[in-house]
Amino acid sequence: MPHSAIRQQWLGRRRRLKRVLRVLPRRANVGRYPVIRRFAEAARSRPYLWSFKREHVWPALYVGSVLAFMPTYGLQVFIALLAAMVVRANLTVMVALQMITNPLTLAPLYLMTHAVGQWLIERTGYGAVDAGVASSVNALVLGGIVVGLAIAMLLDIAWRLLAWEARRFTQRYRDWHAAHTVLPDKQG
Repeated sequence: MPHSAIRQQWLGRRRRLKRVLRVLPRRANVGRYPVIRRFAEAARSRPYLWSFKREHVWPALYVGSVLAFMPTYGLQVFIALLAAMVVRANLTVMVALQMITNPLTLAPLYLMTHAVGQWLIERTGYGAVDAGVASSVNALVLGGIVVGLAIAMLLDIAWRLLAWEARRFTQRYRDWHAAHTVLPDKQG
């Protein structure tokens, strides 16, 4: 494959990733978000909030997924910011996961998590309460935790596969570039 084609492929991947990440909070635009604006200075001074290293993405995937399915709609971004600071996780990934529950998906997702939670309560007896509202809240929370962890495991597998493919692609690019780079002769 010619060098220009490999470089174009690499640049195309980079452009697509930037387009996807444009709407999410970054260190440079954290002040634009109403909830996070008050904490902008604290967020800017914590580099792990913006790091895409494995040790910062994995907690964001798991905590963010569980939080996305919890019955805390409306407070999720604020809770995600606090949770990201506590568990030293990537804020961008954490906030992106909160977009799973939005006005269009809220009712179906909460119905699903309630059904999963109710099924688990019936099978295990854990969280069983006689009161109607408390039982529903317990089912929502338990279902949110279980569904969130299941989604997090799927996202973890996808993250690992994408990271592996990115490392493989980068290594192929470096190998090709090293093989086709002509070093100037030393004039002596």
